[in-house]
Amino acid sequence: MSNKFEIAVFNGDGIGPEIMEPTVDVLKSLADRSGAYSFGFNYADAGAAHYAETGESLPAESLQIARDADAILLSAMGLPSVRYPDGTEISPQIEIRKELDLFAGVRPVRITPSSRTPLKLDGGQTVDFVLIRESTEGLFHTQGCGEVHDDYAQETLQITRKTSEKLFKFAFNLANQRKNSGQGRGHVTCVDKANVFRSFAFFRSIFDEEAKKHSNLTSDHAYVDATALWMVEKPWSFDVMVTENMFGDILSDLGAGLMGGLGMAPSADIGESNAVFQPCHGTAPDIAGQGVANPFAMILSAAMMLDWLGTNNDIPEMVADGLALRDAVDSVIAAGTHVTRDLGGTLGTEAAAQAVLETMV
Repeated sequence: MSNKFEIAVFNGDGIGPEIMEPTVDVLKSLADRSGAYSFGFNYADAGAAHYAETGESLPAESLQIARDADAILLSAMGLPSVRYPDGTEISPQIEIRKELDLFAGVRPVRITPSSRTPLKLDGGQTVDFVLIRESTEGLFHTQGCGEVHDDYAQETLQITRKTSEKLFKFAFNLANQRKNSGQGRGHVTCVDKANVFRSFAFFRSIFDEEAKKHSNLTSDHAYVDATALWMVEKPWSFDVMVTENMFGDILSDLGAGLMGGLGMAPSADIGESNAVFQPCHGTAPDIAGQGVANPFAMILSAAMMLDWLGTNNDIPEMVADGLALRDAVDSVIAAGTHVTRDLGGTLGTEAAAQAVLETMV
């Protein structure tokens, strides 16, 4: 089959392998049913446990597997008990983003009638927006290389024209896709702190340059502190928002909270040639090995991978399967009886994933 895609698989730490295995099984089953595409899965070592055993968090051969893959599935990584000598956490996922220039961190925020949201929404009101986080520079620029002295410490925030131009082009193109599909109104919000920092005024100026190229779309600006407020007060007002690395890191967790928790939050880090798909949550070592972890964020990340591969390779069956997989998760949660304990159910990880697959039949 010509539409065969090689997927790099990073099992990760803690609950990572437990949520990855049923997700891969779901993808295999969907490919078998479709017949329009197929997968090869190439497993790669990385993470805190691997670092504890070998002294390497991301071996060169694992990075090469990721670089050569058509897409990358990455589960949760890191363990609180395993750190680098400087005290920072093991985070190969950040190394992969930088090495492969995965500049666009895509974090969908969808609140459906089945979502366990803390918000009180009017009947019929929906929330569906996308937060795009620049993922390679910003305040993460000096990750692991900041200066620490006796009486002060400092990190360097870096924003470059080259990366910002690619980021904003991606954001406006996504807004256009959402508008054409009826999912969004074609609006992009630049989230910054341009009233205080010159670097963010620079960030905003590049955004405005890109905005002028899209007469069919609208745009505006918002300060990050106000955005955090509005995400709680009026999240339905957003369509696509784009921001710096650290701001995006924080706001994406707020978005996950609006959806009912990190167990429901998928993500992607996308570059010009490569893309990683992973859940937003951590490794939850306190429940690792018990088979009770919620697999839905990992499965929803796989649905994003199907959509990305299908869109880029003009395979409508993949796009349709990605949407169907997302809808199946929504249906399972709405039913309330085939979910893990964090969502009020009693099912284990594998059984919850199987319930999603059966819903698609």
